[in-house]
Formats: sequence, C-alpha cells, structure tokens
Amino acid sequence: MQHEVVSPQPLLDVHGNIREPGYATSLVWEYDRALIQAPRWRIKEWDYYYVGDQAHGFAVTLSDAGFVSSLSASVLGFGVEEPEPFQLNGGALGLFPLGKLGLPSTSVRGDVAARVGAADFSFANDGNARHLAGTIKNYARTESELAFDLLLRDVPRDTMAIATPFEKERHFYYNQKINCLTASGWVSWGDGRIEFSPESALAVLDWGRGVWTYNNTWYWGSGSMRLASGDTFGFNLGYGFGDTSAASENMLFLNGHASKLGDVRFDIPQREDGTYDYLGIWRFTDEDGRLDLRMEPVLDREDPVNLGVVCMIPHQVFGRWYGTATLDGGRVVTLDGQMAFAEHVHNKW
Repeated sequence: MQHEVVSPQPLLDVHGNIREPGYATSLVWEYDRALIQAPRWRIKEWDYYYVGDQAHGFAVTLSDAGFVSSLSASVLGFGVEEPEPFQLNGGALGLFPLGKLGLPSTSVRGDVAARVGAADFSFANDGNARHLAGTIKNYARTESELAFDLLLRDVPRDTMAIATPFEKERHFYYNQKINCLTASGWVSWGDGRIEFSPESALAVLDWGRGVWTYNNTWYWGSGSMRLASGDTFGFNLGYGFGDTSAASENMLFLNGHASKLGDVRFDIPQREDGTYDYLGIWRFTDEDGRLDLRMEPVLDREDPVNLGVVCMIPHQVFGRWYGTATLDGGRVVTLDGQMAFAEHVHNKW
C-alpha cells in the first residue's frame, strides 16, 4: 500500500500520534514541536545536507537529539583528482540542547545558527536560496580550520515527504528529502580546497523531525545526478524503522517529477563470518521489478560514536552506480557510473 496524503493538516493528533500516516511530494503536514507528547530529551531534529559532484563530496549536519547536539562535517574525495579516495570527519557535541537550537518547523524557509565547542554553523533559508556557512577549528585533528560557504537553489517541484509512526505510542518520524538542488560554493581546510560549480554539483537535504524509539537500524540510499541526456535524475531509497504499512519512502525523480516505488531491498555483500563487506558490490531491487541497480563502492565513511548505552554507528558508502530504474509511465533511466551513496546505520539514542 502506498497511501498519498494530499490535504494540508497538523502532523499530530491530541495524543501525539500521527494523524494520517503516508507519503507526499511536499510538506503537507504541519510540524509543531509544542504538540509532541514526549519528554524534550527524546525529541530528534536535524538538517543534513550533502553536496557532491563526480570528484568530491561534502556533508554537513546540524542536529538536536534532545540529550546531545551535534555540528559535524565530512570532506570526501573519490580518487578522481587525488591519487586515492580520502575522507575527513570532524565536529563538536554539546549536552542537553533540549530544543534550544531552534531548528525551523518547516524546510520551506527559516534560519538556524549554532555554536558548539569548536564548531560554528549557520544555515539560512529565505525560501529561494539556502546559504550554508561555518567553521570548525582544529578540524579532524589537523590543527587547521575547516571553513565552508555554499549556496543551494532550485527546489524541484516534487520531493519525498513521509510521516511514519512507530509501534510505540507517541513515537513518530517526519522526514523530507529534497534531491537535486543546484549547488555552488567552496570548502577549505589546511592546504585543501574544493570548489563546487552549479554545472556539475547537486545537493540533497535530509530534513528530519520526530520522537524515535531507542534502538534503530536503517538503510538509506540517495542520488542526485545529471545524466548523459542532460536530464537531472535523483532517487531516495530506504527502510528499516517504524511502521511503513501506509507507505515507503522510495521515490525516483526526473527533472523534478516524482515516480513512487513500493518496497526496496538493499543487498549488502557479507563475508564468510557473516559481517558486512561494505566495500563489496551492493545491489538494489524493488518488489515490482522497476529497480535494478548496483553500487561499486569507492569509500566507506565511518565516524562512529559508541558509548555503550548510546551509540551512533554509521556506514555511509559512496560509490559509482549502474543499472536501470523505471519511472511511472514506463520510461527507463540508465545509470552508467554516476556517484551516489547508500548507508547502513545502527543507533541507540
């Protein structure tokens, strides 16, 4: 079942549960933090942006997880302009923000700025453009400063929005992915610098708000790319948490127009001992035979936090994608090595 929600409405009912679970192509649900029926330290809110082209990527997050705030950034090289792929990860954690960061209640417009430890970020959104800027001192223990200044434009007609309940009362996840934003700007650190051009760089926003259960594992894949035809193509694939009986979050985008998919499966190769071989070839298929993709990994971005009771263990794998995806109406899109990512994440939070 893929239930599309089209009527604007409050996200939550008086009991703090989602009124109408399902998916949409815009933020038809109105998020109001004051209506959440859960302790403030259980509320999770974040804005995550990834900007990339075929040679480099940059990921930046500003999050308020209730008991901890996080400002983090990752610089990625895919071995195109450097001898080998590389990654740099760094940021800062703060204790018990409890909503004080003031993340916006909508992705349509709104600003947020925060300073935590050595990190100072500002995400400004006037409804037309998103200006991401910030610094991290002693970035990735390099004794140099990371600085970034990026401008994202051209929100497409359709996005992936989903309201997912958990089986546990008053727990929910409200999420939007905006694929294929055009991107320009720069990132610098020490002797390194990346310039992103709108002719080659695209971005995705992962906008999340909700009350999560304690122990979760999820799978997410995202791509924003230009095809040889000149068309802009994106995809959002994922599963692993909550009650998705109303809808999945799987969606394809061609030139800003969405095509909905049902359930999708991630096949991650395993070693003989049963552990995942994240740098082996991943495969992605759907229940209706419309998706047949593989990812040939270039690097596994690992930046784990494991404190026992609390852990955040991500494997965000970047690679070149090949295969086919069939849109609504039957058009087949072929990927022939475009860079995108997929992740397998385990959190206790």
